[in-house]
Amino acid sequence: MEKEFLACIDDKNIKYLQSGQISKYVFPMERKEAHRKKVTHLIIRFFIVSISSDNKLLYLVQKRGKSKKSYPEYYTDSASGHVIWTKTLDLKEVKQNAIRELEEEFGIPSRKIRNIKFFDLSTEKDNLAKEISYIFLGMVDYNVKLKPNPNELEIDGSQFYTKEELEVLLKNEKLIDHSHKIWRKILNMDIIPHFKQGFDNINSKTENVALFIGRFQPLHHGHIYVLNKILNSYNTVKIGIGSSQLSHLPNDPFTSEERIKFIKAALKKRKIENERYNIYEIPDIFNAKNWIDHVVSIVGEFNVVFSNSDWIRELFQNEGFKVGRKITIFKKKFNGNNIRSLIREGNNSWRHLVPKEVIDLIEDFNGIERIKILYEKSELVD
Repeated sequence: MEKEFLACIDDKNIKYLQSGQISKYVFPMERKEAHRKKVTHLIIRFFIVSISSDNKLLYLVQKRGKSKKSYPEYYTDSASGHVIWTKTLDLKEVKQNAIRELEEEFGIPSRKIRNIKFFDLSTEKDNLAKEISYIFLGMVDYNVKLKPNPNELEIDGSQFYTKEELEVLLKNEKLIDHSHKIWRKILNMDIIPHFKQGFDNINSKTENVALFIGRFQPLHHGHIYVLNKILNSYNTVKIGIGSSQLSHLPNDPFTSEERIKFIKAALKKRKIENERYNIYEIPDIFNAKNWIDHVVSIVGEFNVVFSNSDWIRELFQNEGFKVGRKITIFKKKFNGNNIRSLIREGNNSWRHLVPKEVIDLIEDFNGIERIKILYEKSELVD
């Protein structure tokens, strides 16, 4: 049997998950070893709803199997499981773990999932280890055929429930605490609009203000490409510098002041008028639930938000904001992590990915040497 490597994380780095940074901070560890050493790792919890032919909401609840080491025969979410480590782990891949677990446990194929939304990020503890739970809501076709896996769950009790039936179950049956709280929240919310929020194309000159959020560590031609596309359709762009308080770190080498200079120099070179953009510093608060309010309190009003971060897009969409479609060009090349890696390796091909005026500033800031030193220090610490 092939070993399963979990996505694990040091407790000191958990806060970075709240700002959408996953692959930079997780590391692999074989499942048994992670449990034996009680190493913190990522899991998913998936809560599924459906709408019956007579427009009633139905809720898919799982009853855990008798052979489970923890909470045997307890009712819980629709599906749950470990997040499998990959080098490029991001929110999209975490979602794929949720989809996989739903199919393994209930036999529901991905094509039957009509929508899936990030709901919350929670820290849980059990008798094995601390777990960081990515919680998702999903909607599936009403006529989906359930094929409960007897090796994973109790067939009797693992089914769709009406609202009234779920209320009775929550009151009278044994439920895992984490799942009980989430089902209660779901029952008390207007869930249908949650699944109707969509993405919009940038195809109208009638809108005035767009928000574009990035970390710009450093600014590169990919950022310029996105900004040009936005400015072709919007009068003004508000540029948010994410993680603005972080600097002199391997993944965040440049200060917010230096990043502001990158942006201004690049836009000036391209003759973008000052009145067409504003720059805002957006520090991390490491709290996903409050982050959108935090951003809005800083940047004010806008008509649409653009970001190529799945995490940022999901958070804004869940709060009902208009989210523009992703604008990318050669994503693997025009990527801050790739550029920093090339710099620390002494590979000068990074210079083709960054505007000349930004390269000049990086050299003025002694940024090349800074990136190499920061990387060497992090290697020593590890």
